[in-house]
Amino acid sequence: MVEIRGWLGDGELSGVVRAAFGERGLVSVERLRGGSKKGVYRLVLDDRTTSIAYVWNADEDYWPDAATQDRSDPFGHASGLDLFETAHAALSSIGVRIPRVVMVDRSRSLLAGEVAVLEDVRGGTLEALCERDPRRAGRVSARLGEVVRAMHDSRRDRYGRPGADRAGGTDPVERIVLRRALGHLGEAAARVDRIAAVEDRLLGLVHDRYAAVAPRTEYGLIHGELGPDHVLVDDCDEPVLIDIEGVMFFDVEWEHMFLELRFGSGYSHFRRDDLDGDRVRFYRLAMYLSLVAGPLRLLDGDFPDRSAMLEIVEQNIGRTLAELP
Repeated sequence: MVEIRGWLGDGELSGVVRAAFGERGLVSVERLRGGSKKGVYRLVLDDRTTSIAYVWNADEDYWPDAATQDRSDPFGHASGLDLFETAHAALSSIGVRIPRVVMVDRSRSLLAGEVAVLEDVRGGTLEALCERDPRRAGRVSARLGEVVRAMHDSRRDRYGRPGADRAGGTDPVERIVLRRALGHLGEAAARVDRIAAVEDRLLGLVHDRYAAVAPRTEYGLIHGELGPDHVLVDDCDEPVLIDIEGVMFFDVEWEHMFLELRFGSGYSHFRRDDLDGDRVRFYRLAMYLSLVAGPLRLLDGDFPDRSAMLEIVEQNIGRTLAELP
């Protein structure tokens, strides 16, 4: 059994509550599951209200130390209060609903890490709503489709994180995706016999799809990992985006491949006719390879929800192999 790390409790988080809410007391703390780069805690206060605390520190980050921190890399390790605040500002500026910020602290005096205290959106995830009430979930997903279109139609002539000082490098984005795909293919082949058996064919397919992609110089604002588990539902049935640290300007086709994968038949709410078909085919394969290699790398450490990661790996092995002609 994987040992669970020493997650925070009432004693550690009471100071955060005092800084955010003054004299209101902390009754209980619940660590919410799912996070791999930060801790997410529900704080129950003595007036029966609740808030959410995000905590960024080494103990809450399950990814290997080798994750890049290169600011010019759009796929660099997306973690930390700085990225959160920049993404929050960019999304808010175009009317995207995200949890309201109550307080932020980067002093590391309240905790050994950076902290943000946020509104607690109690309607649950869109993923859970899809299982509980598909009709209502369909309405929320339709609204989410409008939100995603507004994001993708927010354009910039430089890829990378939002903010004037966060432009990406000089390589074309498709070249960046190629390098990642080749690395992920090598990792997957080293770990998965079924991938190793067809590595040469997959290598040729990656290069062929990359070669078909034409240059581009305009990029849309994307979430980067927008599945139904990263969307909360508020009291007005509005979608509320969370886990926003990966927000960046990039080819919108990259996001569409993730939406297609995660929403399945619900992808109809996001479909658009102006996507570049060559990018779609290349990014779909690259996405599948990343979702084999990435979770396996995460499982080299002590990430607790191992069965979920292994399921992601198995699904994307199948999807990768299905791409072969």
